[in-house]
Amino acid sequence: MTTIKRFEDLECWKEARDLVRLVYTFTHKSNFKSDFELKNQIKRSVVSIMANIAEGFHRNSNKDFMRFLDYSRSSIAETMSHCYVALDQNYIDNNDMQKVKFQSDLVWKKLNNFINYLNNNVKNKQNL
Repeated sequence: MTTIKRFEDLECWKEARDLVRLVYTFTHKSNFKSDFELKNQIKRSVVSIMANIAEGFHRNSNKDFMRFLDYSRSSIAETMSHCYVALDQNYIDNNDMQKVKFQSDLVWKKLNNFINYLNNNVKNKQNL
C-alpha cells in the first residue's frame, strides 16, 4: 500500500471536491441566486466537507483525524438538508437532487471506509 503524503491524494477528498463543484453549479442558476441566505449556507456546508478532511489530515493523530472525518459526514447531512430546501423551493429539480444524493452517498461511503481503516489502525497500535 502506498503512503499518502497530501490530503489531495485522498479519495474521499477528491469525491468531496466533485460534490462541491456540483453544488456550486446549482447555486449559479438564476432562480437560486436570489435566495442569498440558502445559497450561502449550502455553499458553506459543502465546502466544509472538503475542508474538514484537509484539516484532519494534518492533525497529529489518527484519532483527531477521525474526528474531523466525522465532522465531514455531518456536513454532508447538512448539505443534503439544504438541498431538500432548494428542491422544495424549485431552485433545483429532481434530476439535480438525484445527482447530489449519488455524490453525497459516494463521499459518505468513502469517509466511512477511511474511518474504519483508521480506527483499525488505532486499535492495532493499542494492542502492541
